[in-house]
Formats: sequence, C-alpha cells, structure tokens
Amino acid sequence: MMMRGGTSKGAYFLAPDLPADPVERDRLLLSVMGSPDPRQIDGIGGAHPLTSKVAIVSRSTDPSADIDFLFAQVSVDEAKVDTTPNCGNILAGVGPFALERGLFPARDPETPIRVRTVNTGTLAELIVSTPGGRVQYAGMERIDGVPGSAAPVTINFLDAEGSVCGSLLPTGQVCDRVAGVAATLIDNGMPVVVVAASDLGCSGHEDCAALESNRDLCSRIEEIRLGAGRLMGLGDVSSAVVPKVALVSAPAAGGVICTRSFIPKRCHASIGVFAAVSVATACVLPGSTAHALAQLPPGRVKRMAIEHPGGLFEVRLVVGGTTEKPHVERAGVVRTARALFDGVVFAHDEAPA
Repeated sequence: MMMRGGTSKGAYFLAPDLPADPVERDRLLLSVMGSPDPRQIDGIGGAHPLTSKVAIVSRSTDPSADIDFLFAQVSVDEAKVDTTPNCGNILAGVGPFALERGLFPARDPETPIRVRTVNTGTLAELIVSTPGGRVQYAGMERIDGVPGSAAPVTINFLDAEGSVCGSLLPTGQVCDRVAGVAATLIDNGMPVVVVAASDLGCSGHEDCAALESNRDLCSRIEEIRLGAGRLMGLGDVSSAVVPKVALVSAPAAGGVICTRSFIPKRCHASIGVFAAVSVATACVLPGSTAHALAQLPPGRVKRMAIEHPGGLFEVRLVVGGTTEKPHVERAGVVRTARALFDGVVFAHDEAPA
C-alpha cells in the first residue's frame, strides 16, 4: 500500500510479504523503489528522500506493543537501504495501515495502538480516527507541508529519549564544540546536531534551494555532522542518514524557533517529526545552541510551533524539573495520513502473470 504519512510518502509492506534475509529484502526494496537512479524512473519512489521510504509492519512480539514497525530509508541515487533511523512521519501511517490489513481490531470512535519502532526500540501510542470501526482519512486537521485537511493521527512518544544514542545528551554536555562550531548534540527520538545558523554565515531563513546550492555551506555542514557522529558514539556516519543537522535561528513567523533541517545532505522541505521533537527539547535546555534563540511559551505543558520552510510544525512537550534543570517528561505531535494506492508492485526480475 502506498501511503502519505505526515509530510512523507512511502510503500507500506506486511513483513511476511518480504524476504526474511535482510540482504535479499534490501535488494528487493531497491528494485521496487527504482534505486539507484536520481529520477527513480523504473520504480515507485518519488526521486526525493521524503518520498523514497518504506514501512515494514507486523504484529508485535513485544508484550508492551501491538504492532512492530521497521522503517527503511531507501537512497535515491545509491544502492543503499538504511534501517538505522526512525521516521515519525511514516509512523503516522502505520496505525491506519495495520487496521486496514486486519493486524489490530478497530474500535469506535477511535483506536489507540501501541507501535514499537524496531529500528530503535522506541514505543509510541497512535490514536487513529475509526468511527464505526473503520479508518477515517477525511477530517479537519491541517499540517503545513500537506495540502488540504485530513483526520488527525495523534502520536504520543512513550520512550523516545536516547532512542539511538542511549541518552538525551550523548556527550553529557548541553553544548559541545564540533569542527570549531558550538553545537548541541541531542537525541529525543532522532540524533540531531543543533547549530546556530549565524555561526555558519546564514540567516537561517533562506529557502532550501539557496542552501543546497551553497557548496561551501554544505561541505561545512557535512564536516560538522561527521565530527558529531563520532562524539555521539555513532562512529563513522559518512554512509548513514543520522545524525541530522538542524540550523536554528530566531523565529520570524510566530513560532518558537526557526529551523532548516538537513536529511542529511538535502534540505528538508519541512522538518521530520523526531527532528522537530529533538530541536524543541533543545530549546528548553539552558545553555543549548537553541535556547537563547527560542521564544518559549510559559507553563509546564508547552505547545511549541517549530518554523520550517513549509510553515509550522507543532510539538507538545510536558516539562518538569526546575528552571535550571528542566526535564522533558513527555513529547507528542499530531500528524495526518492517507492511503493512496493498494495493489501489487513488481521488482525487476518479476513480471505480471
């Protein structure tokens, strides 16, 4: 099934329908998506990292979860499938897909589903609109980066902290120097390197095309990313898609912070779910590269609008602790999803009967 999840789009498979061997599985996924090819003309990929994603879904073997979800980022122009990271946008479609495939019973008027992301072991509760026991895609929820409106999919992250690196701040510091630049290395669902855009000679409000065409900037960002990867305990990340790099600046559209996120070498047209959660978390930490730039809302429950090239992305944080040492107790977002196509896809060595 092809689905839009949040601001991404991907192919959703039942795990038993794919080869159990990871090498064979990845070979099949590359063929199906049409990689490596910058246009993915011979597959169903959309020629961009945001539309070259795969969800592999099954009933969970973990008693704390209902559904298991393995995320695969299929490279567009390389023969590479990366199952290291997670993806909160594609996660938004996992609940509806599981219900459509009968992996979990639907309730009326909504269905809570606990989903374990196999890549990182993180657990999230998805709340899917199911009036009359059927998935509802139409609704009034709007998210920037997606035209029109749809039914909401609420995602509550139950244990995102340290999802890949093992701790919220892998170095134990709120701020480090990486390749001569101040950076906050953080993992609240996604390893992210948060850098003030001004430290790299940018305003942080440029459009994606302008940033991607600046070769010196992109080279500098990759230098920082490689150095941060080692400090975060991820080793050589030259062929990995994490950590991401987020350039931050003061908000200009009524949000908390302005971002330009790299995934990792293309500028995101919006911002990924877990990257937004990690950046929002950095904003509440005194001494971080984001804190001094952020316009934080008051109160323990904070609705934080993260500015990005396509508009605003709202993250909801519950913050405890003290002013000097705050602690994010819970993070959540609201996304939408829609089923686009349900059918059969053919690999290169297969032909229709």
